[in-house]
Amino acid sequence: MKLRALRGAITVSENDADAILDATEELVRAVIERNALTPDDMVSCIFTATDDLDAEFPAVAARRLGLGSVPLLCAREMAVPGSMPRVIRLMLHAYAPADGRPAHVYLRDAIALRRDLEGAQ
Repeated sequence: MKLRALRGAITVSENDADAILDATEELVRAVIERNALTPDDMVSCIFTATDDLDAEFPAVAARRLGLGSVPLLCAREMAVPGSMPRVIRLMLHAYAPADGRPAHVYLRDAIALRRDLEGAQ
């Protein structure tokens, strides 16, 4: 097993608690499924949200998915002029097979953030 840092992002339709939770759940589920992870594999997860998303903490969605024993942290994404609005990003640290290829996940409009990974979406 090898410690991996898995990245992902998703856009949110509006600054609404349910929209933030639904999008975060979609992102976390996709990262878990594409990397065949269990909560026991996970070391920690950092979420960031753009300044225009403050109706709920993304970590709440991860807890709803059963990740209560995984250390979770929410932070603000840097407000860079011209950057994409309403984005939640994550970096999930997890143990995975050393010979496996990490599957980073970019969903909805966030695909544009990593065009180099578009084939893996």
